[in-house]
Amino acid sequence: MRNILFFVILSHFFLSTAQTDTEVYLFDISTENNELKLTNQRNISNNPGYDNQPSFYNDNIVLFSSTRNGQTDIAAYNIRDNKIDWISNTLEGSEYSPTKIPNQRAISAIRLDTTGKQLLYSYDFKTGKPKVLLENLVVGYHCWYDKDIIVSSVLEDQSLSLVISNLKNKTNATLQKKIGRSLHKIPNSKLISYISKENEQWEIKSLNPISGETKKIINTIPEAEDMYWLLNGTILMPKGNIIYKFNPKTDKNWSLFYTSTDPGLGNITRIATNSISTLLSIVSDVSPERIVQQQLDAYNARNIDAFASTYSKNVKVYYYPNKLSYEGIDNLKKGYASFFENTPDLHCEVKNRIIYGNKVIDEESVLINGKKIKAVAIYEVENGKIAKVTFF
Repeated sequence: MRNILFFVILSHFFLSTAQTDTEVYLFDISTENNELKLTNQRNISNNPGYDNQPSFYNDNIVLFSSTRNGQTDIAAYNIRDNKIDWISNTLEGSEYSPTKIPNQRAISAIRLDTTGKQLLYSYDFKTGKPKVLLENLVVGYHCWYDKDIIVSSVLEDQSLSLVISNLKNKTNATLQKKIGRSLHKIPNSKLISYISKENEQWEIKSLNPISGETKKIINTIPEAEDMYWLLNGTILMPKGNIIYKFNPKTDKNWSLFYTSTDPGLGNITRIATNSISTLLSIVSDVSPERIVQQQLDAYNARNIDAFASTYSKNVKVYYYPNKLSYEGIDNLKKGYASFFENTPDLHCEVKNRIIYGNKVIDEESVLINGKKIKAVAIYEVENGKIAKVTFF
């Protein structure tokens, strides 16, 4: 984004609701001086668009939802062979939250059809053949307690409710309103963990799906949504570029487990480990620098759709220090579409770049029809999109 002389002309674009551009990473978990360490980071999705919700089918295969051909399918990453196989190819819908079904060579996943219908299905691991598991529940997230019992976060009254379903008896029981999306078996126990949002301070609780008994374990990291259990009973919970840890048996409070210093990683959201806690998979928003670079590349290519896709729907553009120039993706795309069309000689080069948290500060040299202009832009990235820009 360049010359302030043309920012005032920007005005129309509708951006449909889209998922954040995310990637799935894999780490080895090793022990050094009796401390757990994360090593050997690698990107296992390497795919533009939405790659999310990893889980382990076994100690060699990571399942996750991945975008291809305009839909989201179930990907199975083979660690040993470093390759991806596709379990589903549902033209009438997309799959989310793929999870191994106990004692079966099959996967369960939430399928959202293009009609808006949302149900939990099973998929044969080899053929991908689907079958509805729960007919009348709009399942958002789920966890298998055993081969017959599913614990789910079900969409009800614009929030999530905790529901226990028995496939054998064909029963569904709602235990609590206002819960989160993170549901997991607690290692070496007959309990499930979930996040309660009944109070202002969210809580991690345990659940006995047979008796219905619940107990508080600890408050969450403030506003953190996701967690996972290591085999030794330690909870891992990410927020920002940090993963925190807490073991109910030995700890009183959360402590630091891992801090990412990789500029390619943004906000860490989902997290999962294999059954023996030797592997850790995380999901990260694309880093702020990568988002800003994508919009710069699209600008130089004069690709209006790719350019606009890097901005949030309610983006705000300011003149320094705080004078609002315009807001909204509608205004942005119309103005830049006209500018790209009517400016045949156009190029921007970054002379200096500073990255500070979610902010990217660029010193730019802009060529417009033979004239060079100097500019400084501060980009603020939220949820994988540029949400605010301030121009000097």
